[in-house]
Amino acid sequence: MVVPESQEKMYYPPVELQRNAHVPDFNSYLVMYKKSLENPEAFWREVADEFFWKKPATGPMLQHNFDMTKGNIFVNCMEGAKTNMCYNVLDRHVKEGKLGEKVAYYWEGNSPDHHMTITYRQLLSHVCRCANVLKQMGVKRGDRVSIYLPMIPELIVTMLACARIGAVHSIVVRKVTFNHPMPRDKGQDKVLCVYGVYRGEKLINLKQISDEALEKCREKLLLVMGLSPWNMNPKMYKSCIKSIIQDMQVSSQRDVWWDEVMRDSPDECEPEWMDAEDPLFILYTSGSTGKPKGVVHTVAGYLLYTSLTFRYVFDHHPDDVYWCTADIGWITGHSYITYGPLANGATSVLFEGLPVHPHVGRFWEIIEKYKVTKFYTAPTAIRLAEHQILGTVGEPINPEAWRWYHEVVGQGRCPVVDTFWQTETGGHVLTPLPAATPLKPGSATFPFFGVEPAILNEHGEELEGVTEGYLVFRKPWPGIMRTIYKNQELFENTYFRKFPGFYVTGDGCRRDKDGYYWITGRIDDMLNVSGHLMSTAEVEAALMLHQSVSEAAVVSRPHKVKGECLYCFVTLKDSKEFNCKLVEDLKRLVREKIGPIATPDFIQNAPALPKTRSGKIMRRILRQIARNEKDLGDLSTLADPKVVEVLFNQRSEAAA
Repeated sequence: MVVPESQEKMYYPPVELQRNAHVPDFNSYLVMYKKSLENPEAFWREVADEFFWKKPATGPMLQHNFDMTKGNIFVNCMEGAKTNMCYNVLDRHVKEGKLGEKVAYYWEGNSPDHHMTITYRQLLSHVCRCANVLKQMGVKRGDRVSIYLPMIPELIVTMLACARIGAVHSIVVRKVTFNHPMPRDKGQDKVLCVYGVYRGEKLINLKQISDEALEKCREKLLLVMGLSPWNMNPKMYKSCIKSIIQDMQVSSQRDVWWDEVMRDSPDECEPEWMDAEDPLFILYTSGSTGKPKGVVHTVAGYLLYTSLTFRYVFDHHPDDVYWCTADIGWITGHSYITYGPLANGATSVLFEGLPVHPHVGRFWEIIEKYKVTKFYTAPTAIRLAEHQILGTVGEPINPEAWRWYHEVVGQGRCPVVDTFWQTETGGHVLTPLPAATPLKPGSATFPFFGVEPAILNEHGEELEGVTEGYLVFRKPWPGIMRTIYKNQELFENTYFRKFPGFYVTGDGCRRDKDGYYWITGRIDDMLNVSGHLMSTAEVEAALMLHQSVSEAAVVSRPHKVKGECLYCFVTLKDSKEFNCKLVEDLKRLVREKIGPIATPDFIQNAPALPKTRSGKIMRRILRQIARNEKDLGDLSTLADPKVVEVLFNQRSEAAA
């Protein structure tokens, strides 16, 4: 494999960042990492000692079986312990840590005129009120609660209220169209919370969408979230969504108004003390590799892991202001907007809106307004203002985008924390630590504490040194998923059958001469061209070096002679023209950077790429377009299904 020379440049942590860092240098990381593998009992017990346990653990910190030939797959963390997630992220700070008046969230609405400040004490009060409302409506420990809300404080309040009373929340990701949310498991919902909201200039009637979805549910109990965020003038907010109020069909037997039930609800609610392995939430995967799966995460392990990864990966300190731009409906929002930051007593920005509304400088404006010091976003983030640490998540970031992010956005002095993880992992598993890890553009660098990666070949043989193959993990960490909801068989077959004894990520990976890990994309995206194995990610990175290309996606297409060939989709920058000369230039660029064997057979103009609502490119769809297969299966998680039709129409114009 040819690695572009520019990728080998090291970017070292700023000295001023190392002075007060939790992990101040690479040697410190190595010592801590060694302890986390060789003595995980002591390592994780130290983390657990920071939290409140109604009953201490009676068993080991971690027990597991990853080998299907030896029995059922399982992971147990802190067996015998009892605790409550909500108590640990709120009460512990307000009652024990004296952080009651500290800001938990700066909420910034769709319009710059809509904003509020929420302290830890206020948040705890509203969570208790909501918990009591849920109990009055019949929600009990173990019941499943689906939540369908935009990025408003009520979303976090409802999540934590569920955690407080032992209910299992399942957040339905919003779409910015009037399509239905992703398919749910029938009969799972006890309460469905809905809202009406503007997204940019677009009015989204979530009430209407939810009413239609409820026709398929057994439970007809619906909590309609009131149309005025607390601490905001109700008339001001209702004027923004007047048409929703006029058109809303309210059922007196089923629909309950948030404002009314919260007003008289007591602001004290005793937590339900949960077993360590009780489920905390169900979250459906993005569906980038097929039908979404209901991933189950549990209380104690998820608490430990999200708390520690947040603190170390973002090097969080009490005076930081942190902003993650993800939607809470994705795992990034669960782990690094709600649970991880709150477990650390952090101050966060919560944003309901679009980065380009009402102007393209909205991100700049918000960062300046709240003096954000730690910023976590997708690789496609727009230019931002001053901050200290930059984080990326979602698609693997290509080296050119990494350098732009580091040099233009971060002005060459902010570490770029390029994290690799999944809904299933619960938190970061491969990631730099900002003050400790020398960075290479595009590399996820090294494993987080307690995570032991390996690279296997197709036969399950472990590969050492400089190599490329299947990324797997040898043992669990506290925050790893426990099962797929109502489908343990699918859980075991998906993640453990291919290589017994390992958790299979489904991603390809290479390790370089310095031991750095590079994610090469989903295993389905590996190509075998005339016996040469290559990743789509390296071809995409080469295409992105061309000044006319803003985005690229590469998939395989069957070839009579070579077995497989490369079919490339390229999205051009504004005003750039797709023509034969550009196609030849792109082919030449790939040949120069990787080698003749990687020369694309087809290059197609793609005005846009099919993506999930979390921003992941659905290469499964692209492969079917490349092969002209019209039966596309489940498209429920596509952000914009119309993109598919456009690509099919332009397919015949692909230049070979």
